[in-house]
Amino acid sequence: MTDSAPTDSTRLDELEIRVAHQDQTIEDLNAAITAQWKLIERLEARVERLGERVTDSEQSAGEADPVNRPPPHY
Repeated sequence: MTDSAPTDSTRLDELEIRVAHQDQTIEDLNAAITAQWKLIERLEARVERLGERVTDSEQSAGEADPVNRPPPHY
């Protein structure tokens, strides 16, 4: 009688292959997340700098020379 159930050795080999694939997937996901965090940090810094520039522009616009401003009736 031939038993079609996998042997312990075959099952162990399949499990080792699955673990190897899962390890690679985890490494790939970790690399993607690390790259995304670096991008997020750069974007946050850029947004902060842009916010500072807007604030500076608003302040300097309020201090503009009255000659450069249009008259109130415009």
